[in-house]
Amino acid sequence: MIGIIGGSGSYDISLLENVKDVEMKTPFGEPSSVITVGKFQGKKIAFLSRHGKTHSIAPHKINYRANIWALKELGVKVILAPCAVGSMKEEINAGDFVFVDQFIDRTHGRETTFYDKNKVCHISVADPCCERVRKLLTETAQELNLQYHKTGTYICVNGPRFSTKAESKLFQKWGTDVIGMTLVPECVLAREVEICYVSIAMITDYDCWKDHAVSMKEIIDTVNANSEKSKQLLMNLIPKIRDEDCSCHHALDNAIA
Repeated sequence: MIGIIGGSGSYDISLLENVKDVEMKTPFGEPSSVITVGKFQGKKIAFLSRHGKTHSIAPHKINYRANIWALKELGVKVILAPCAVGSMKEEINAGDFVFVDQFIDRTHGRETTFYDKNKVCHISVADPCCERVRKLLTETAQELNLQYHKTGTYICVNGPRFSTKAESKLFQKWGTDVIGMTLVPECVLAREVEICYVSIAMITDYDCWKDHAVSMKEIIDTVNANSEKSKQLLMNLIPKIRDEDCSCHHALDNAIA
């Protein structure tokens, strides 16, 4: 099964067949929304709205542990995670896709591990996103002639506020490519349960380093304007994903103290 965690503006599930909603309860509470399960070209798909069906959950309030645990319980092996992000570089433009391969964590107060009681897990996130699926993403974007960047460093801030100009310019100096609020701990938790995870980041703005204040309206407008590209990317990517062994499925090897 392939899991899709939909971000800002990514709620179109019209392509799925045999659809049903599944309510899940986990040891960590309830996920952000019911999980819509269906099929696309013979592949089992589980769709979850990261911010809730009505975008009512702020990034720092998302129950990331419940979301990932619920997808694991349903049998998800690969998570595709579309998200809206800001660009930290002139050459990364609105509407471009960035297939993130690294992150810098600037969040705080979030539950970042499943192992917080009887065991300690030192999971490696040297390469936090699945290289196998990222390669498929790159191939698919190239075939569709989409504007994309095959690598990128994502700085994850706590939100829900946007950055100050001073922060934005500092993050640029750190060598970041995009800025967002949800990658961490989502990708880390996926790794702890040995699920392949890829971030499909769409550029919506230039943060505020370019002397232009970011607005939620601008973000949603850009996502909506480029929704067809996102849909085509997912439609052409999903059939390529095979149920095969991956290093992500062995992430816990030698990780638990």
